Amino acid sequence: LIGLKPLVVFFYPKDFTPGCTREVCDFRDKYEDFTELGAHVIGISSDGVKSHAKFAMRYRLPFTLLSDPKGRTRKQFGVKASLLNLLPGRETFIFDRQGLLIHRYRNSLATDHMNQALAAIQKLQ
Repeated sequence: LIGLKPLVVFFYPKDFTPGCTREVCDFRDKYEDFTELGAHVIGISSDGVKSHAKFAMRYRLPFTLLSDPKGRTRKQFGVKASLLNLLPGRETFIFDRQGLLIHRYRNSLATDHMNQALAAIQKLQ
């Protein structure tokens, strides 16, 4: 995707939990805004492919969910655990079309990640 379009990569702790469900549904509800701006959205958690498939189907998620069960991708991005190191961290990365990181947002609360990402993508226009 690098060189083709802006990219939003958001890491979330777990499928089907209240906060994570809210976060992915926020991205779902504004997905058309991202695509109209030419951006691609990817969510990543440590859940397996089967869990992601059920999660995506249940909540009609139009974007890609990637499975990172061993936390390798999370480690490569430098996403740290939260809540006394008990939960995988929640962090959002926004890259421009050339693959340069333009915004990074780290907050254990799920409520503002989509807004941060959309605002960063809008600034690219």
